[in-house]
Amino acid sequence: MSIEHTRRVHSTDGGVSPVADTLPTLTIASTRGVAALGLRDVWAYRELLYFLAWRDVKVRYKQTLLGVLWVVLQPVVSMAIFTVLFGILLQVDSGNVPYPVFAFAGLLPWNYFSQALTRSSTSVVNSAHLITKIYFPRLVIPLSGVLSSLVDFVIAFGVLVVLMVIYGIVPTAGLVLLPVLILLAMVTALGFGLWLSALNVRYRDVNYLLPFLIQIWMYVTPVVYGSNLVPERYRFLLSLNPMTGVVEGFRWALFGPAAVGNYLSTPLIGISIAISLVVLVTGAFYFRATERSFADIV
Repeated sequence: MSIEHTRRVHSTDGGVSPVADTLPTLTIASTRGVAALGLRDVWAYRELLYFLAWRDVKVRYKQTLLGVLWVVLQPVVSMAIFTVLFGILLQVDSGNVPYPVFAFAGLLPWNYFSQALTRSSTSVVNSAHLITKIYFPRLVIPLSGVLSSLVDFVIAFGVLVVLMVIYGIVPTAGLVLLPVLILLAMVTALGFGLWLSALNVRYRDVNYLLPFLIQIWMYVTPVVYGSNLVPERYRFLLSLNPMTGVVEGFRWALFGPAAVGNYLSTPLIGISIAISLVVLVTGAFYFRATERSFADIV
């Protein structure tokens, strides 16, 4: 719904006078299509978006002993465990890339996605004190969770650079596509986060479902293994998971085709992108359709 302000000036005899007091007249009109999402309002409140994202970063590591080192410690420990289990014991094929680097390159975009999805999905409920007091575009809340997770990603990416230097790995020219892949991860996390955050307001079961969902989702995504491990006749199913394209694309951009085999192709990546966009658009419309009741329920 959009509101247009029209100023009318009334004289003492009932006519219109340019020198009399002005009164606002509200013209209320329904909005359709993309305009119904209120993206202009989100842009107008971009300073609030920045504040919420930065607040999330500061609060996350406030009064912690290791502080921002947790960003490095978590993926490094996971990499070490997966290296022992999958790289040494199970001898999972990692192409021409040492398995520790192979695993870390998969964990990096996945950790960003899982953290962004978790924060955006619980953001509305966690911001109940704001929603019930003041007006602002509610889309700002889940979007801030997605953006704040980028700080962790950038720090952890520095660890990947160190690992590549240690193992003497030179990135390929596909490195320039990394921003596009991270954008795809952001779109996917925000799309599912909009759906889950809106559902979480009414059904708090989402809080219990989310950790289980992320755990299962990780193992159906080629994070600790390559897509070549899946029989070829079933690989098309991988494209139904948008994060498959992100993770394998991340490795392809850094290490080249030898690290991902023959999985990546334009049609399969196109399917993953299309699914992410559909989830984002439908999630945004569902979020906007239900946000009117947030303050009453949350």
